[in-house]
Amino acid sequence: VDRISPEEYGQQVALAKLFLKGKSSQVIDALVDKMENASLELAFEQAAKYRDQIATLRKVQQQQYVSGIASEMDVIGLYRLKSQACVHLLFIRDHKILGSKSYFPVIPAETLDSEIIQAFISQHYLGNDNIQGSIPKEIVVTERFDNLNELTTLLREQSSHEVKISTKVRTERAQYLKLASTNAETALVTRNTHKESMQARFAALNEVFELANGINRIECFDISHTMGEKTVASCVVFNQDGPLKQEYRRYNITGITGGDDYAAMAQVLARRYGKQLDPDKIPDIIFIDGGRGQLSRAYDVVNPLMKEWPKRSMLVGVAKGTTRKPGLETLLLVTGEEFSMPSDSPALHLVQHIRDESHNHAI
Repeated sequence: VDRISPEEYGQQVALAKLFLKGKSSQVIDALVDKMENASLELAFEQAAKYRDQIATLRKVQQQQYVSGIASEMDVIGLYRLKSQACVHLLFIRDHKILGSKSYFPVIPAETLDSEIIQAFISQHYLGNDNIQGSIPKEIVVTERFDNLNELTTLLREQSSHEVKISTKVRTERAQYLKLASTNAETALVTRNTHKESMQARFAALNEVFELANGINRIECFDISHTMGEKTVASCVVFNQDGPLKQEYRRYNITGITGGDDYAAMAQVLARRYGKQLDPDKIPDIIFIDGGRGQLSRAYDVVNPLMKEWPKRSMLVGVAKGTTRKPGLETLLLVTGEEFSMPSDSPALHLVQHIRDESHNHAI
């Protein structure tokens, strides 16, 4: 957009890559050189920008820095709750905490902690297509497991460098192992709390629609385009656990008049439901982000298809209020009925969440 040259942009990308790899010292050195050159050229405003970047990066360095500990290490924490488990991975590179991530493996209830850790290490490090550089020199875990020596040998072969799996740790490593385990517990509790909240919202929504078998699956459709061009439709899917992002779909809409949202909606619904569906994936409610016209067009397409389904889906339009403010949405039924819900209603919050997800996914 002519705000920066391709060369300068490329330099910024290269610095960003270095920073994300934990090489912030190299980034700072490069920025210091740029600042000094800008000062020599009397480009003081540009030099000040580099100065501010350097100050920010040094602050991040201080926050990330881990003293007295290995420069390249992953710490694996584990928390169990009945048949549930969370594995939390803490990344330390170049003496800095680069970040962390939680994983929620599906496991049989009788699985041992050591079996979970062994399986996680095998799948995370050896199941990665881009393995070079992703295996650290040291992996810290809570306890010893079978085949530890064999797995260590495999990791060394894959990474082409020395790898150590540490189990009995003290001092700093023990502190970071405790941190990873605490983070695993927090992540699992938070996930369960979110799940309970989502199930409560589903129950509240069913109090509104009173479906005999409850609401277990919801799909929502939205249309997005840029001034009538590049029309895209989105479909998002929720169940009682929340968004099923792996089942989200985006459809490029072609062969219609630009800006014709009705035709776009008809096309995406025909493509989505025109093929045989798994009975478990038939939605209880199909939300259409739009007004009465969009809902009518959707019903014309979906109603004949539902005759082949073991159950019928309810179609509901979600129309924005006159001021388009959240909380003023109107729900439209194919029977012609229209109603709104209180702004503090959990059912409305679920509808808003689904509608916003479909909108954002289309964009």
